[in-house]
Amino acid sequence: MEYIADLHIHSKYSRATSQRNDLPTLADWAKWKGIDILGTGDFTHPMWLREIKKFLREAGEGLYRLDPNKVGDRVGLRTYFLLSVEVSTVYRTEDGRLRKVHHVILAPNLDVVEDVNRVLSKYGNLNWDGRPQLKISSDRLVDLLTNIDPDLEIFPAHVWTPWFGVFGSKSGFDSLEECYREQLSNIHAIETGLSSDPPMNWRLSVLDKYSIVSFSDAHSPENLGREATVFSLSDEPSYYEIIGAIRNKKIVRTIEFYPEEGKYHYDGHRNCNIRLSPRESLRYNNICPVCHKPLTLGVEHRVEELADRPEGYIPSGAAPYEHLIPLREILSQVLKTNKSSKKVMDLYWKLVEYFGSEYKVLTAPYDDLLLAVGDESIAKAIVDAKIGNVTIVPGYDGVYGKILVGKVNVSKGNVPNQKTINEFLE
Repeated sequence: MEYIADLHIHSKYSRATSQRNDLPTLADWAKWKGIDILGTGDFTHPMWLREIKKFLREAGEGLYRLDPNKVGDRVGLRTYFLLSVEVSTVYRTEDGRLRKVHHVILAPNLDVVEDVNRVLSKYGNLNWDGRPQLKISSDRLVDLLTNIDPDLEIFPAHVWTPWFGVFGSKSGFDSLEECYREQLSNIHAIETGLSSDPPMNWRLSVLDKYSIVSFSDAHSPENLGREATVFSLSDEPSYYEIIGAIRNKKIVRTIEFYPEEGKYHYDGHRNCNIRLSPRESLRYNNICPVCHKPLTLGVEHRVEELADRPEGYIPSGAAPYEHLIPLREILSQVLKTNKSSKKVMDLYWKLVEYFGSEYKVLTAPYDDLLLAVGDESIAKAIVDAKIGNVTIVPGYDGVYGKILVGKVNVSKGNVPNQKTINEFLE
């Protein structure tokens, strides 16, 4: 049986997150999105852990569900939760270089979580943020965790993002070996992040032995499932099945953002309104032509630097993937209004109720969509998004990109700066 899992999210106790990120609301939105298994996020935060213990009850080995005695009758009662957290390791290497790397940790039960929190509290203030900052090296973190419990799973988060990815251009490494050193054998997966997808990671042969997983890193309920990983599990799934699938490369497929929509895909400077492809950046020697300071090099640039395979290479046995555009974004483009407007949301809920979840809407056939909505333009837009009939405007230096449904006379390689984008979008 296939299960859609989103195991990297955040609670209301993480910085820059929605105060609606409480467990009942997250469970409900998971149901509407089509997510079967949701990470709790932030289990190192004492107040969030208190809510986890209050609102969740065991539902199989290592999985949890909302306790109806605490939350009443809600649509999210069938949503599974898996204990998870993202942590940030901030440290200097032996040669004095500063490194900031984010990692996702998955835990099999609350007793292990208590042990993890007790150990990690020695390296940072767990009350400070739902994603704690730890003064510890990446390899030391893995060593500590595997000694607590070998069933703990840890993998680098959004591996290509410039500031906090293991391969990031601003504070990363050139290889997993450099980062995890003697603990590399305990790393079994990498997370693509919003600014990369499996084909980009397939270009590095050294990554072939790792599972490629994708999760949303959502800071609000509406963004759950924008990336996810599909597992084949039993009718009564368990934490150990999921970990076994990750460790043995048994991923069914991943659900991906278009990587160009990620806010660190291309190179550039947000404040200078400059966005450049890697080839264009090289013409400027990676220096901003406006302020003459080094550009923030994006994910595509770093992939080009480290790749040993050509674009389009597919490794043997690679898990498939699908690019999807969030439904509200599609509807807002067709209806020419804000994605949070009443007009968009009314149609969003109509479609979700008709098909059962957003994922089912996004993957529905044209005829079914037309029957549900009675509007050819909307049905066609959803199908166009699914089959990749889109126009791409890449994100850069903290600015999300745009994936526009349908073909417009502008290409990814012909978008040099924000002024061009603004003119195009107008």
